[in-house]
Amino acid sequence: MEQIQLYIPDMAKIFWLTSLSFVIALIWTPLFTEFLYKNKLGKRIRDTGLDEQKAPIFYALHKQKENTPTMGGLLIWVTTAVLTLLFNFTRSGTLLPLFALVATGILGAVDDIFNIKGIGPNRGGLAFKIKFIFYLLIAAAGAWWFYFKLGWDIFHLPGIGDVYLGWWYIPFFIIVIVFIAFSVNQTDGLDGLAGGVLAINFAAYAIIALVEGKIALATFCGTITGALLAFLWFNIHPARFFMGDTGSMALGTTLAVVAFLTNSVAVLPIIGFVFMLEAASTIIQIISKKVFKKKVFLSAPIHHHFEALGWPETKVTMRFWIISAVMASIGLMIALIGRG
Repeated sequence: MEQIQLYIPDMAKIFWLTSLSFVIALIWTPLFTEFLYKNKLGKRIRDTGLDEQKAPIFYALHKQKENTPTMGGLLIWVTTAVLTLLFNFTRSGTLLPLFALVATGILGAVDDIFNIKGIGPNRGGLAFKIKFIFYLLIAAAGAWWFYFKLGWDIFHLPGIGDVYLGWWYIPFFIIVIVFIAFSVNQTDGLDGLAGGVLAINFAAYAIIALVEGKIALATFCGTITGALLAFLWFNIHPARFFMGDTGSMALGTTLAVVAFLTNSVAVLPIIGFVFMLEAASTIIQIISKKVFKKKVFLSAPIHHHFEALGWPETKVTMRFWIISAVMASIGLMIALIGRG
């Protein structure tokens, strides 16, 4: 009972800023939406996949969504950044995730603008290789900071203990950051899908950070969750606007940074199971097409496969939310029990 009482003031701060984030994001959304529509900042629906080959099934399923405003992710990370700087900024607790959120958010916004203007391969924004290099550089900067400035070189396995990676921590960090960023980006393909799964994931990591006594980080995750819920209010089917790369890439990168800061990367594949599933389906599809000249899925990532099978978009989204909630609960339990 005494331990629970110790958490009450911290929980009050987390819930207060989570609620404030939701309300503020909800309030300025109509003005933001009007700006997007007035300036015709609509998304171009690609007709090719990551391998730059034609994707006719995907295009047929989503061509009616063309010109729906994008860059909705600004609603999330701008709200989070402002509230964090005003009420929750501590150098040790929020500097790194805030830097990751804003830096990748700006880079994603550039990609979204290129997409809107029809710049890039197939007029769809920055080429995959270019984006990959930029995010690789951001991840490398984060790896350098963690290893040389913070002196981190351990990987915690729940129930087992710490594994010392030494300098291998640097490539490990880079791989995880880039993989999660692009995994979340792949998930952002249906109305409300990425937003709902991200809200569940950040809520789970808020609890992990709280239990570890990292209150500023827990509050940061709560602030993102609140902004995500406000975004979802307008993003559920039929979406008023899309998240765009400025949201998906930024939030994916930030989620991975939070996992490293809580030393709970081991449970990230469980908590973020939907992201792993989406990325794996895309990788399998690309390899199968290149090596065997055959498709494993009707369309990839896997949420489009279910769409192609005839599932309504809302059914796919909500079932993925359920899967995410269950897996996040399992991952959270493992993280808390196996803290050691």
